[in-house]
Amino acid sequence: MKEAIHTDKAPVAIGPYSQAIKSGNTLYVSGQIPIDPASGEFAGDSIEAQTRQSLTNIKHILEEAGLSMDNVLKTTVLLKDINDFSAMNEVYGSFFKEPYPARAAFQAAALPKGALVEIEAIAEAG
Repeated sequence: MKEAIHTDKAPVAIGPYSQAIKSGNTLYVSGQIPIDPASGEFAGDSIEAQTRQSLTNIKHILEEAGLSMDNVLKTTVLLKDINDFSAMNEVYGSFFKEPYPARAAFQAAALPKGALVEIEAIAEAG
């Protein structure tokens, strides 16, 4: 059994997918690009601003499901430029505390709408 999770505090899906799907105690959050849901635009041009918005979108989706960033088990970070890793990592670290989620990070040839970063997450209740 799966349940779609949706909040107006994160951008609407730009394709045939859900912001998140809950199955049992696990929540799968779709990749979040740095769109500010209030304006429909990127939150800024820097990797720091875009990382902050992507993670804020994830936070709001988690909250809609009754969870928090503490429930995140695993993330995947896609970067337009792997040279932005350190700057992304600084912002990323401010959203999590130990024990940190498992993570993979990759450089991608291109991201939706020309974003500098996209982040997806897997979280578990309890």
